[in-house]
Amino acid sequence: MAGTRIPLTASARDGATGGLADGWLDTLTLSDPHPGETRHALVARTLRGAVTRGLLPEGTRLPGHRRLAQRLGVSRNTLVDALTQLHAEGYVRPRGRSGTVISVPVISVPVISVPVISGPVNSGPGHATTAHPGGGVTAPAPDGRPLPLSAWAIRALEGQVEEVGGDRYAVDFRVGRPVPDLYPEAAWTQALARRAAQVTHPHPHDPLGPLETRRALAAYLNAQRGARVTPDMVMLTGGTQSALDALARVFLEPGRLAVVEDPTYAGARAALAATGADVTGVPVDDRGLRTDALPPGATLAYVTPGCQYPTAVSLGADRRQALIAWAAAANAFILEDDYAADLHLTSRPPPVLQGLAPDRVILLGSFSKSLAPVTRSGFLVAPPGVLRVLTGTRPLTDRLPGRLDALALADVLASGAYARHLRRARTAVFSRQEVLVGALRTHLPGWPVLPVASGLHLYLPLPPPWTEVDVLARAARQGVGLSPVAPLSQGGHPPAVLLGFAALSTAELTDGAARLGTALTPAPDADPGYGVISTLR
Repeated sequence: MAGTRIPLTASARDGATGGLADGWLDTLTLSDPHPGETRHALVARTLRGAVTRGLLPEGTRLPGHRRLAQRLGVSRNTLVDALTQLHAEGYVRPRGRSGTVISVPVISVPVISVPVISGPVNSGPGHATTAHPGGGVTAPAPDGRPLPLSAWAIRALEGQVEEVGGDRYAVDFRVGRPVPDLYPEAAWTQALARRAAQVTHPHPHDPLGPLETRRALAAYLNAQRGARVTPDMVMLTGGTQSALDALARVFLEPGRLAVVEDPTYAGARAALAATGADVTGVPVDDRGLRTDALPPGATLAYVTPGCQYPTAVSLGADRRQALIAWAAAANAFILEDDYAADLHLTSRPPPVLQGLAPDRVILLGSFSKSLAPVTRSGFLVAPPGVLRVLTGTRPLTDRLPGRLDALALADVLASGAYARHLRRARTAVFSRQEVLVGALRTHLPGWPVLPVASGLHLYLPLPPPWTEVDVLARAARQGVGLSPVAPLSQGGHPPAVLLGFAALSTAELTDGAARLGTALTPAPDADPGYGVISTLR
């Protein structure tokens, strides 16, 4: 952290409590660490727990960095990293010379003290204790008594990354926004109308989904994605998240190990960790997953090789082979999320990993980005033995997606309407990316602005001495919303922000880049409100 710059406020410099009751500070202790958890992530979880349980209400001013770090028994740099994470998640915000104050995210769960698992999350049953200050998760209780939550529920709540709602920006680059003008509304509506009368007819139950839909999906994946699929290897799902949950429950339990990329999609890490398994992040570089850093003994590995989320790089051929060899040696399954392949912008997307090792790779896909988010049309492709287990366990936790959507999807795929739609969508998305990249290079000269080959957002690494907190705060003052990368990482990934561009018009993209140029000039070196935290003693 040496040389990392953060906004320095009066309370951070002088160590003042800002009127915070000393009694609260005296009761604050670090939560029990999770396996593999970094020190700053532990501090962030401790403070997050204090906020969500109501111990630190909205508007509370935190004590100075020096005093808070001493109380927690950590270095000031570790505390600053934790506060950076919490700011990115929306739990704290700087208030100039007034210090750092608590900001409760709009999307949150009503809060009381609930039982938590003491010690590691994989301690097993029978180890629940009452939450202590600085730890635990949230849950509603109508009569004020703690809910008897299971260990799974507690882990699931703790693993979620809160979305910060309620903010309104003149230009909103935050990722995850729908792009309605790119959806094939006419083709989809016509397919629904054609199939509507059929859904009331008697039909044999198929736990994998309608056979004609699975045939259409298999033909599409084989022709367009280089997969090796037969219809009996396809199961229809409600989307990638439900598929991840089902697979995690089948393969993971306390004492087992799962691997994810770092950074990665937060929902995947949360689904795997909720089982009680240890979840280890493996670093990502400019060639994708660092396969040389894969640990032994894992059961599952969640990866996005076609377009790594969020960095948007593709996994090279040598690393694909290394990943498959690792999985074979470990007797592990690879969960391949092919989330952005249909929106490859510059050339034909790389073939799916599943085509190289159909016995080791479980392919996950969804049409929510390329077709319409309301369809809930997803799929997984797995070896027949895995599907037999999933069809046996599925009735306990999930139902098949709607038959009408499934039949309409078969029509859209088989008729060629989906392929025609993708050609139009790729042209529009590529054009919008070009506008944004050109405008950013004009207004942020010297910044590492690079186009992406797939997906709907740009990944922008921050040049030193910028931090994500700096950039997000300055951008917000100019009416620009950005997405941070820190909540997607277990720690150690270089600072960066994401700019979603597909939902914005040319005028909005140009305006947003100009606003960012204003917001990020001058750099922190020239800003009297910034200082080098590591120089304070």
